[in-house]
Amino acid sequence: MSEEGTAWSGHEGAQAFAAVEAATDWLLGYPFVLRALAADRIGAGKVLVDYGCGPGRVADHAARVLGARVLGADTSPEMLELARASATAVAEYHLVENGRVTDLPDGCADAVMCNHVLASLPTEDALLGVFTEIRRLLRPGAPFVLLTTDPACAGTEYASLRIGEPGEVYAPGDEVTVRLRRTDGSWQRMRNHAWPVTVYPALLERAGFRDVVRHRPSVDEALAVADPDLVASRPWSAERAGPPLVITKARAAP
Repeated sequence: MSEEGTAWSGHEGAQAFAAVEAATDWLLGYPFVLRALAADRIGAGKVLVDYGCGPGRVADHAARVLGARVLGADTSPEMLELARASATAVAEYHLVENGRVTDLPDGCADAVMCNHVLASLPTEDALLGVFTEIRRLLRPGAPFVLLTTDPACAGTEYASLRIGEPGEVYAPGDEVTVRLRRTDGSWQRMRNHAWPVTVYPALLERAGFRDVVRHRPSVDEALAVADPDLVASRPWSAERAGPPLVITKARAAP
């Protein structure tokens, strides 16, 4: 097991993130993000921004599945370097500097997705800053789809992650150690922050969003949307007992 880190920063952090398996996310997370976007007809001719794209794997998948023009954005130049080398279906990559996506104008996006970014942020003000920048990118009425873990599921070992320690209760913003399974079967430990999903609606409304809804995908639902080989690869006992991922969807207010 590696040393515990604070963020996916630098070349080493980017390589570590790229080696994460993310099986639980590919079962209960990313397919439902894409389903939520497809429900808004985000496809050919539409612009989708992946805010916090990391090494680009999800952005690349979204571009291929949805057919949209996908733009990746991340605070890490090293992550973007990895993404440019491997996620070839993504149209462009942009660095986030001082809280702003470089070279993208106001209202340029038909949709934004943001997957597992907020747990790295230490304060509600930082969350609000991300939501405000995402609202800037979106045209009025456009959808924003957010994928997060639920710290209320602390201590349960899922197929590819464990949030916090058994028996612990985390207040909003508390530091929490998250374990993520690598493709070689070992575990990567990272210090993140616990943000209950109930925190997001009020912050989203302050940032200029409306019509906030939440959905917690289940394994039974995943049978229809996730990769069949992945679904059949293991019993998903913990995921069935207590699904740990939540999709929050909102719309940019006029």
